[in-house]
Amino acid sequence: MKLALFDLDHTLLPIDSDHSWGVFTTELGWNDPVVFAQRNDDFYAHYQAGTLDIHDYVRFATQAARERGAAAAARAHDRYMDEVIRPRITPEALALVRSHQQAGDTAMIVTATNEFVTRPIAQAFGVHELIAVELERDASGWITGEIQGTPSFREGKVTRVAQWLAQQGLSWDDVEMSFYSDSMNDLPLLEKAHHPVATNPDARLRQLATERGWRILELFQE
Repeated sequence: MKLALFDLDHTLLPIDSDHSWGVFTTELGWNDPVVFAQRNDDFYAHYQAGTLDIHDYVRFATQAARERGAAAAARAHDRYMDEVIRPRITPEALALVRSHQQAGDTAMIVTATNEFVTRPIAQAFGVHELIAVELERDASGWITGEIQGTPSFREGKVTRVAQWLAQQGLSWDDVEMSFYSDSMNDLPLLEKAHHPVATNPDARLRQLATERGWRILELFQE
């Protein structure tokens, strides 16, 4: 099996979908604008530095939606898709995904952003396989703010892809894998890939990709 794995934020999208969802809900009046913006930016800085506590961040990032409830959150996410995400899905990113699908590869988005934010985005790209941070749910089926299972973050992406392969009755030896990512946070999975592609890479990943002779892809200008 040939696998084409894609990180999402700053790889297929020129924005961070989790961060922009927080900005969007603040514009809706769901958060204190000053306090939320500062915490949101702080968490994003930790992500870029590789020091993010993913559990703390998911509690923070899902709080507004959790408090508003499932119906209001779904309506807001529909607007978010129309106003924020779809205008930023570029023809180049779509063409990259389609090129792998047309070649018969299994396309998959593997992201550290949670499933509530990202599942509709994966669908907009025409990608049916999504590995995202899975959210724990209460008896009513609504999210609690806690993470279920292994978060798909840093080395957790390797764990989650291995779990997916096992569910298909496959191992790493049974697949030829390409992985597109912008971030040094994804180094563990990039190193597992047969074809690692530094896509719109951050400075640290660009330097490493250059040293190792990995392909560097400039999908868009941010």
